Amino acid sequence: MIPFLELSKRLARRGHAVTFVSTPRNAARLAPVPPELSPRVRVVTLRLPVVEGLPDGAESTADVPPENVELLKTAFDGLDAPFAALVGEKKPDWIVLDFAQHWAFPIAEEHKIACAMFLILPAALLAYVGTKGENDAHPRRTTEEYMAQPPWIPSATTTLLTYRRHEAEAVAAAFRPNASGVSDIDRLFHLHHPSCRLVIHRSCPDAEPHLFPLLTNLFSKPVVPSGLLLPGDVLDVEDAGDQSSAFMEAARWLDEQPARSVIYVALGSEAPVTAHHIRELAHGIELSGVRFLWALRAPASVLAAGHKDAGDLLPDGFERRVAGRGVVCTGWVPQVRVLGHVAVGAFLTHCGWGSTVEGVFGFGHPLVMLPFVADQGLIARAMAARGVGVEVVRDDADGSFRGEDVAAAVRRVMVEEEGEELARNARELREVVGDRVRQEEYVDELIELFQRYK
Repeated sequence: MIPFLELSKRLARRGHAVTFVSTPRNAARLAPVPPELSPRVRVVTLRLPVVEGLPDGAESTADVPPENVELLKTAFDGLDAPFAALVGEKKPDWIVLDFAQHWAFPIAEEHKIACAMFLILPAALLAYVGTKGENDAHPRRTTEEYMAQPPWIPSATTTLLTYRRHEAEAVAAAFRPNASGVSDIDRLFHLHHPSCRLVIHRSCPDAEPHLFPLLTNLFSKPVVPSGLLLPGDVLDVEDAGDQSSAFMEAARWLDEQPARSVIYVALGSEAPVTAHHIRELAHGIELSGVRFLWALRAPASVLAAGHKDAGDLLPDGFERRVAGRGVVCTGWVPQVRVLGHVAVGAFLTHCGWGSTVEGVFGFGHPLVMLPFVADQGLIARAMAARGVGVEVVRDDADGSFRGEDVAAAVRRVMVEEEGEELARNARELREVVGDRVRQEEYVDELIELFQRYK
């Protein structure tokens, strides 16, 4: 939601009117639109229909355990009628969609409205998925085939697009129908619809060399960058949650630490983290001896098992043993503010694209990488190839990891000589990719494409 709102604000700053459509609880999660932009960014909410088995109030994948996400998609598909009514009322020039709204294209076609699919995932994932025609011609049936780079991507063109075995098995599931009756990849393949004039990625050629012209040729339509949509100044992205007493205490601790001495640890809200993962991660952080700030979010599966929060899963005595050199926050943590703090020197991350964009391209931090699903493995391979991150050693079959391997990766980045080179590479990459002037030019170029393809 955050990149969609960032794009909305940038369009509004250039004089365009945007209707931002979401559901009530999700809309309430967003930071307020700045007052000067509120006349041009209107937030409209549509209520999700009730679906048996979906908890009351669940509107986001962060609200449900992984096994219920497909029910969320079933509910989401029930928004087609209210969305059609909204489109008939507003009659916009463009509809900008996420990958999942396959039902929106017939609505757009009926009203003769151009669509763009805005993918907040890296262009590498679309290259890996490929077109429907290429998948029909080269079907992937075995785990090994999902691990390999697809035949439609020339190996000399870009970083190898490969998955570990445990990652490939999760990716293969996205190609299979779920309880909604439609697979995730079939939803994505609706970008072949004639109403879809543009495919937009939250990315840019400097972040992902060579991929944009390759994808434009592969899909026979413009696949273009929006730029990274980096947040503005750290002080411009504060949220009400920043003022929680737990975080304010952590912020005071962070202010007292030496420059670039703290590793920020956060695995997002969507990685399929288990109780065992949390315990091994804690063991590794403790073994490393490094200062840390850990944003420990409670996965829905952990809460469903009866735990009050993820802090219940920490090893006995962990916080007492690391007192003084580390802080665990189980509430809201303003990630951009933390990454921008002078005391932070590296980022232990699941390699979600948003976190990678903020950590490396936004603030120039080297990464300790612990990818789980979707695009995260591809991103980790790409960041390792560019010399800005180290992956935690994992069991290739089941993805399990040991605390000792977490500690080794953290020390490589934060303590050993190799870390200096990784940090230098990350800062240099930030200088190239995170150039704010060039990033705003991508938005200007996107608006020109909206005008040309309308």
